[in-house]
Amino acid sequence: MIAAAEPLLRQFASENEVSVNVATEVEGEMRYHACCRSPARLSVNLQVGSAVPVARTAIGRAFYATSTQARQAVIIKNLQEQLSTEDYDHAQTALASAAEHYEKYGYTISDGEFSNDILAVAVGVYDVATGQYTYSLNASVPSANWEADEYAAMIVPKLQALAERIGSGV
Repeated sequence: MIAAAEPLLRQFASENEVSVNVATEVEGEMRYHACCRSPARLSVNLQVGSAVPVARTAIGRAFYATSTQARQAVIIKNLQEQLSTEDYDHAQTALASAAEHYEKYGYTISDGEFSNDILAVAVGVYDVATGQYTYSLNASVPSANWEADEYAAMIVPKLQALAERIGSGV
């Protein structure tokens, strides 16, 4: 699925001037499987194999929000084992809030929480072949260039359409 998605990601990044990435959760972190950078400079330079926190990133929050309850429980258990009590409490709150936001609006957001100058939104990727959400997909930009609501209104419908194309293998 990822190899077939890469041309779509490149086209999306170029047309929308965003960085776009596909990741899945591995042992309490989001592991990047595909990355296409925007022409705009971002302070964080992630690449295939990079890992980012689940609870502080839009891509991690979207994965959590679209996961089954059993998978969510595993993610929470991993976080509890890896984080301090204070960080774990914050992570739980952030993930619960993100899941509510996703249910209501169909995406998650991180505005400066992972890196203070990056604004990102993310959606789940439903894999038609397996019948479950297996990845999440984000689009990020320098936060100085956008207001969060305006960015989400512009990019989320396009990102959702891209996730659907990737998940259906088109």
